[in-house]
Amino acid sequence: MTRLLVSVVDSAEAGLALAQGADLIDAKDPEAGALGALPLATIRSIQAGLPEDTITSAVAGDDDDVERLADSALAIATTGVTFVKLGLGRTMAQPASVAALGRRLAGHGRFIAVLFADENPPLSLTAALHEAGFVGAMLDTSQKRGIRLPDLLTMDQLSSFVAGCRQLGLMSGLAGSLRIEDIDPLAVLGPDYLGFRGGLCLAGDRRGQLDPQAIGRVARRLQAVRHGEQAA
Repeated sequence: MTRLLVSVVDSAEAGLALAQGADLIDAKDPEAGALGALPLATIRSIQAGLPEDTITSAVAGDDDDVERLADSALAIATTGVTFVKLGLGRTMAQPASVAALGRRLAGHGRFIAVLFADENPPLSLTAALHEAGFVGAMLDTSQKRGIRLPDLLTMDQLSSFVAGCRQLGLMSGLAGSLRIEDIDPLAVLGPDYLGFRGGLCLAGDRRGQLDPQAIGRVARRLQAVRHGEQAA
């Protein structure tokens, strides 16, 4: 069943997103790039303000250095979030780097790798991620200029990625400037999560404020898809 991930910048947005139907609250700083990490204190504040059973995640950045990225991920894991997301750019989206990260992170949390579709990542990297101990993999975009995930990868490629994750027991997610009209074709592929930020913000600006009405529309559309209702 595909659920809704909403990226938030503070505890106020977290409460708003949860109230409007978000299934996973994702802490991220849109001012610091595609996968910008928020300060630890902010992440802790977000976590503390949510019901204990809320599924949460926080991003650790997308550093090209294994040690720095691992250090950031380990620090964020101490905040109590359910998952920690690590961005793997061109340099990091390689089996050797994934293995090195796995050794540093082993036993310290539940980690999800984020691959950037606009950097032509090897989608077969999911096998290395599974071997390294990651619990999930997501596809996103590194350049937030209106180019959406479905503009970069075909439905066959996205389907193969999701199916590969499922076969390995990895949680899967799809994100990247998604809009409400992307829900129907992407949800049918069966990812665990569809991730949104810009498409839920006022004027479509991912650095702006979340629009509660937009969150509600997306949450309702995703719920309708889960119940087999066709788009109008």
